[in-house]
Amino acid sequence: MNLKSPEPPTRIRNFSVQLSPTPRAARLARLLATEQLRSWGLPLDPARQVIAELSANAAIHGRVPGRDFRLLLYVVADTLRIEVTDTYGDRLPRPQHPTTDAESGRGLVLVDALSSRWGVVEGPAPRKTVWAEVTLSPAVRNPRSGVTGGLSQETQG
Repeated sequence: MNLKSPEPPTRIRNFSVQLSPTPRAARLARLLATEQLRSWGLPLDPARQVIAELSANAAIHGRVPGRDFRLLLYVVADTLRIEVTDTYGDRLPRPQHPTTDAESGRGLVLVDALSSRWGVVEGPAPRKTVWAEVTLSPAVRNPRSGVTGGLSQETQG
């Protein structure tokens, strides 16, 4: 009989925070997420810039007074997934190609350039979630992601 030792549990690294839709809260989202990435031993860039852009968009374009936005980060295999959910589901983001002298309008162009892929999920009403994925290098991947066995979660929020 061949007995195997039990596999170590898979750690699911995730972080969630809910903030008011203000420019100050968008900066706070970036700062909190940066500290979380640092504690996980993940590279800060390009994720930090993607988080900043998506949070700023939620605070500026997805703002509904009295309704918060949520930032969620999690790591699956070799991918960091960044999700920002706001409560202005009627207004879906579209990348723009601003003129060279425009002072804004480049956020989603940057997200597109810095992430491996991104998109928008509608609902449930009145919400929408804008997400982006950043591929991690083999040296910083989730150390036991994909291992079968029990799950233990590391959650903050």
